[in-house]
Amino acid sequence: MSTIRAWASLSAGTPLQRHDYDPGRLGAEDVEIAVEYCGLCHSDLSMIENAWGMSAWPLVPGHEVVGRVVALGSQAKGLRIGQPVGVGWTAGSCMHCACCLGGDHNLCATAVPTIVGHHGGFADRVRSHWAWAIPLPEGVRPEMAGPLLCGGITVFNPLLEYRVLPTSRVGVVGIGGLGHMALRFARAWGCEVTAFTSSPDKAAEALGLGAHRVVSSRDTGEIAGIAGQLDLIIVTANASLDWDALIAALGPKGRLHVVGAVLEPIPIQAFPLIMGQKEVSGSPTGSPTAIARMLDFCARHAIEPVVEMFPMSRVNEALDRLREGKVRYRAVLRNDFTG
Repeated sequence: MSTIRAWASLSAGTPLQRHDYDPGRLGAEDVEIAVEYCGLCHSDLSMIENAWGMSAWPLVPGHEVVGRVVALGSQAKGLRIGQPVGVGWTAGSCMHCACCLGGDHNLCATAVPTIVGHHGGFADRVRSHWAWAIPLPEGVRPEMAGPLLCGGITVFNPLLEYRVLPTSRVGVVGIGGLGHMALRFARAWGCEVTAFTSSPDKAAEALGLGAHRVVSSRDTGEIAGIAGQLDLIIVTANASLDWDALIAALGPKGRLHVVGAVLEPIPIQAFPLIMGQKEVSGSPTGSPTAIARMLDFCARHAIEPVVEMFPMSRVNEALDRLREGKVRYRAVLRNDFTG
């Protein structure tokens, strides 16, 4: 098998360098994809900096991969050579545990993350199990699809999992890479949408992305002004927040749902949960079926992320913008390997 050309981290926190590797023989149930575009997620940065303590080098980041199938293992199913597909956070799962058989492949205890012990999509090619290479429907542009495959499904999955209704009132905390897509999804779902942001300059953008109103996530009094009004709050931020105020903003049977990687413990008071029969939950990305449903929803409603495009050779520049919080709202790398 030919060498895969990539951009890799060779030690924690250092700039990515060109790195070639031999992927070995293609597995019977695997597919190889020629990468066209790859989104840049904050999780890539966390892995590069070993913020979660599970990185191994050389590390090829990139888990919002879009490209075309160029090789199929002998047991790969449902795909064809040349088909446009996407691969997100997960590159494989066991396919035989209770979670996989029950349709919750993303909860498989032995799932293979695309960039943990596996080389990702900052490369000219990438591999995954056939079930995790999701066909792109007509109407989803490849250059815009990458951020949907991790950030997008992370905020779309709660709408599916908790059977959110078009009459629901949904809040989104943090208007960044995940949050801006959550606003678009919830608005297209038919919900009344409230954006919570710590950045006053994002208020007009949040309204343009689908919010009906904007509330400061740093102003306890402002949050108190909507007490008891929301059915679901999706927290996409990874910072400490006024958790008591957010729970108070939920109506009876409301849910505070965390998808941002908040690294500090979240203090929760029991009585507000008990008296309002409220819930606190969290979730990772989504199953292959959920990702496919999200892509169909995006095609139907013309939903796309807001992106900044970079050639893959400028990946370190894109990473610097992400570190500095300057990206609006997702960076996408375009494969510019030649030959």
